[in-house]
Amino acid sequence: MRRKAKHYTLEFKQKAVALSYAKGSVAQVCEDLDILPAVLYRWRKEQKSYGKNSFPGRGNPKMTDEQKEIARLKKQLKEAELERDILKKAIGIFSASDKKNTGS
Repeated sequence: MRRKAKHYTLEFKQKAVALSYAKGSVAQVCEDLDILPAVLYRWRKEQKSYGKNSFPGRGNPKMTDEQKEIARLKKQLKEAELERDILKKAIGIFSASDKKNTGS
């Protein structure tokens, strides 16, 4: 019989991982907390890879600090490019209207 998918809080995952390292026995921690060993091993691996950025929540990507900074900078660059494009169009519009006004 298949278990129903459970959703655990960030705090639960962090404490389970810490407890597994403190006790040194993943099997015992899994039995105490009623979770599958594969789940706890995955949480341990994720925490080792991403540190404080582990377990971001459903639908949120796991990112290292460097990846977060890159994403922030890409977003900032996109906004700056959009502002630049708007200003270019505005200059083009005002230049065209100045030519019409001075040509009359």
